[in-house]
Amino acid sequence: MHYDEDVQKRLKRVEGQIRGVLKMMEEEQPCKDVVAQLSAVRNAADKAIAYIVAVNLEQCIMEEKEAGRDTGKVVHQAIELLVKSR
Repeated sequence: MHYDEDVQKRLKRVEGQIRGVLKMMEEEQPCKDVVAQLSAVRNAADKAIAYIVAVNLEQCIMEEKEAGRDTGKVVHQAIELLVKSR
């Protein structure tokens, strides 16, 4: 699968957020602030996962249709990926 620039930008933002959380911890920032930032990191990672699965699902469905095969299995696998990621 080709990972486009959008998903790479998303993950670079997550990387920056993680560095920010580590800095907050080094500076002994309040727990609630650290947890709030970690929650933002989790949300950003969840969105990146959903984006990757959606793009891959679209690609796989097109390939299955072109080959004349049923797309149900591909959809089921995508749902399993999303469930595992939570």
